Amino acid sequence: MRVSLAIPVYNEAEVLPELLRRIRAVLDDVPEGPHEIVFVDDGSSDASRALIERAAAEDRRIVGVFLSRNFGHQAALTAALDVVSGDVVVVMDADLQDRPEEIPRFLEYYKQGYDVVYAQRRARKERWRLSSSYLVFYRLAAMLSDTNLPPDTGDFGLLSRRVVDELKSAPEHNRYLRGLRAWVGFRQIGVDVERAKREAGASKYSMFALLRLAFDGIFSFSTVPLRMATFAGLIVLAMAMAYTVYAVYVRIMLDRAPAGFTAQLMITVVLLGIQLVILGVMGEYLGRIYEETKRRPNYIIGKVVRGS
Repeated sequence: MRVSLAIPVYNEAEVLPELLRRIRAVLDDVPEGPHEIVFVDDGSSDASRALIERAAAEDRRIVGVFLSRNFGHQAALTAALDVVSGDVVVVMDADLQDRPEEIPRFLEYYKQGYDVVYAQRRARKERWRLSSSYLVFYRLAAMLSDTNLPPDTGDFGLLSRRVVDELKSAPEHNRYLRGLRAWVGFRQIGVDVERAKREAGASKYSMFALLRLAFDGIFSFSTVPLRMATFAGLIVLAMAMAYTVYAVYVRIMLDRAPAGFTAQLMITVVLLGIQLVILGVMGEYLGRIYEETKRRPNYIIGKVVRGS
């Protein structure tokens, strides 16, 4: 059994030496092999590239993949999955919030016949606003999705070779890999882990990037927002018809015009707001269709360095 690690890297020079030390310690205790560590540098502007190249020169297990520019976290993960060659692939981030020491636990479940072993976070060390946002998003995505998306799960986990091959065959551009991982099926199990605190540096996900990832998770696996737009239209239409009946009744039976300029203004504003939200939802789907029709690659590899 050969184990491959798929690790996207973006400006993680402060963390890489400690990450390498801990990964090597874990893999040294995993029998069989030879194992493989694939780092995908997503256009880093710090010393990450030099550190990966130096590590590859010292350790034949290390493969450095350097993208031509920054394509984003999910694209870098896709590149890593396209390059790995192991029978088992462990996907993890480089910031040490995904603890390498969990890998032997994942391998035990793989030996029991599971094709996907994903880390399910039971405790987080982020600020409460970020933790609350994750809590709401995962449950909202699970509620709206046509696929059974397990809550509180990131990309950290183990994938069998056949799952990796299925993920590689998915051609979509706006990728949400933890959703695709659930979509492919096979035997899957969640393992409780504690989300560690970032060792150094800062998160590379801005609020806008997190929001975009959330949209990818929702709109890539659900058409419920479109149906909700239809239901909203039907509800507004029913309300408008009821108000029309009321206005006719007041005018004919009571011989007076319905009063309430403020109420009419508020109704107009609400209707305009609903229309704009519906247009926004349609725009999200239309934008994704536009991106898919261009058929551009998710990433471009500038250089590959293999350990010797």
